[in-house]
Amino acid sequence: MSRIQIIFLIIIVILVAILIALYFVGKRLQARQAESEVQIQSMKQPMTLLIIDKKRLKLKESGLPDQVIQNTPWYAKRSKVPVVKAKAGPQILNFICDEKIFDSIPVKKQVKAMVSGIYIVEVKGIRGKLPTDGQPKKKSWIDKLQEKAGAKPVK
Repeated sequence: MSRIQIIFLIIIVILVAILIALYFVGKRLQARQAESEVQIQSMKQPMTLLIIDKKRLKLKESGLPDQVIQNTPWYAKRSKVPVVKAKAGPQILNFICDEKIFDSIPVKKQVKAMVSGIYIVEVKGIRGKLPTDGQPKKKSWIDKLQEKAGAKPVK
């Protein structure tokens, strides 16, 4: 065998080993996430919240309790999290929101939310639907021009 073939063979073996390691690490992380999801679902309770503000902030800038920031892994401290500032009863609190429902939370509206600790899991409107649920998608200027010309939009 030539040197080039040996080098390629070593590189392929290393890549296969890395892929196998990533597979097992991914399985372990997926099991851990499923465990935490079950725990969150079992601890959730309904609350009436008046949403004051919502933003995506770095964990250090979010205003969450120090214990939450200290218990966060080092690699997640620099990532941005969806933070919701809300009034629950007489207190104004900062909550972390689920990424899936962050866009559907209305600002300056009262909502019924399912909360697990400081984590908002689910949101429902108190008076009917949430305002962001029924809004149609805004048309771009290209769609408007095609509509005026009578052309069918490409999907």
